[in-house]
Amino acid sequence: QVHLVESGGGLVQPGGSLRLSCAASGRTNSINTMGWYRQAPGKERELVAKFTYNGRAQYGDSVEGRFTISRDKAKNTVDLQMNSLQPEDTAVYYCYADWSAPFGYVAGTAYWGEGTLVTVSS
Repeated sequence: QVHLVESGGGLVQPGGSLRLSCAASGRTNSINTMGWYRQAPGKERELVAKFTYNGRAQYGDSVEGRFTISRDKAKNTVDLQMNSLQPEDTAVYYCYADWSAPFGYVAGTAYWGEGTLVTVSS
């Protein structure tokens, strides 16, 4: 069992910044991938950023160059620094974790946080 708890969401002005944090607890040795997805009303859930099973950072096309993902393996946390925020970044952001291999993630190993709302006003 893995539990994911997000924090750091809020309201910011366009061009501003926020830092999200996700803390993993439980059987953290059963996951090797952690990151962030987001979903806005009327849109599909999309990848924001994640660390792959081999430790490489991967970013969604819409945020690359503006967002930075980081982690503290000892504390089992992963953070998302979001800069140059725009109204289209408004969404519920979800922490995500799974167990992956070169062929992809292993079915039944995906975990999701409850989500934290980020609102960028214009």
